[in-house]
Amino acid sequence: MAAIGPAFGSNGGMRVLGIDPGLRTTGFGVVECDGGRLRYVASGTIRTAAVALPDLPGRLKVIFDGVREIAGRYAPTCASVEIVFVNVNPQATLLLGQARGAALSALVSHELAVAEYTALQMKRAIVGHGQAKKEQVQQMVMRLLSLPGLPGPDAADALGLAICHAHAAGSFAAIARSATLAPRTSGRYKSGRTY
Repeated sequence: MAAIGPAFGSNGGMRVLGIDPGLRTTGFGVVECDGGRLRYVASGTIRTAAVALPDLPGRLKVIFDGVREIAGRYAPTCASVEIVFVNVNPQATLLLGQARGAALSALVSHELAVAEYTALQMKRAIVGHGQAKKEQVQQMVMRLLSLPGLPGPDAADALGLAICHAHAAGSFAAIARSATLAPRTSGRYKSGRTY
């Protein structure tokens, strides 16, 4: 996971936008976390099916514009995005990486701190083990957020990423409050630089 520090709202809570990137369907989910309590705000998908299949730039624009619209509408304090790994089909991985890049660019253009988690990390945080199936993630997200029904698989993954970051950021903030770091002196050169 890589992040630019937790961002907390004016009431001490945090509103997290989770993004599950995909070239055809990008899931999004927004949750609020105040202490240990989670509250569902919104979720859904950004679909690029209306754009002709060979028009990759057009699809990336739909993702970029959609994520910007969602960030503007729900005013998150931070975001989390799934990290993409190379899979069996390198071409599919490359296309997915471009969709992820469009979503990241949209989040950064809103000046949001963005954390990144693997699917394994999210599944461990939500279900308790990294080999969880999509249906298990959907069930646990529904329970954790007290939803009246199952969210779609892409929205559930995005909500899972938001929940994962809400818990992780709260833990990081608690650690930061309880510990002060001493300046490092072992790597100093005579010129005074620290590495």
